[in-house]
Amino acid sequence: MTTARRQATRQRLYEAAVTLIAEQGFSATTVDEIAERAGVAKGTVYYNFASKNDLFEELLRHGVGLLTASLRQAAEGVEARGGSRVAALDAMIRSGLAFIVRYPSFTQLYVAELWRTNRTWQDTLMMVRQEAVAVVEKVLGEAVAAGELSDEIDVPLTASALFGMVLVAALDWQAFQPERSIDEVHAALSRLLQGRVGGVAARPW
Repeated sequence: MTTARRQATRQRLYEAAVTLIAEQGFSATTVDEIAERAGVAKGTVYYNFASKNDLFEELLRHGVGLLTASLRQAAEGVEARGGSRVAALDAMIRSGLAFIVRYPSFTQLYVAELWRTNRTWQDTLMMVRQEAVAVVEKVLGEAVAAGELSDEIDVPLTASALFGMVLVAALDWQAFQPERSIDEVHAALSRLLQGRVGGVAARPW
């Protein structure tokens, strides 16, 4: 199997697994069902992944990797245009919301798994989460160094708070206020960023 073909197959398996597990839970989802939903033979699943656990662990790594890349690209885009670091944080909020709109089932699974401690993939989950939060932490640290934000900010904790805020707010939006547009949700979170992190003395974006 060529690399491109294998990547396409793995993507179908990721999509099938995340949809099924979101619908009926991890334990209730079988490899047969994943293969059927993906339109491949059961043996193809085991050709690509050693087990259902391995598939799910790689799914988490893949999904959070996509989120991390989207956050980084948003920040780099603002930097390329000469924008401030606070503007980069705002762009990352928008990017995070867009990711969640595109991958709602994955986001639901990811948030649910963060609260479980008995999974074999817990260490992997914590590692990839930290990689995503580190992208936010880097930009926050740069904003403090540039004088855009107060040096009294606890950068690691604030980065985690911003990351969690976007995840939880977006899930609440999708579940309970789906009539709202992404622009409305982004504007609300931007005001929180400006008021709670930037403060009243923060420079204009």
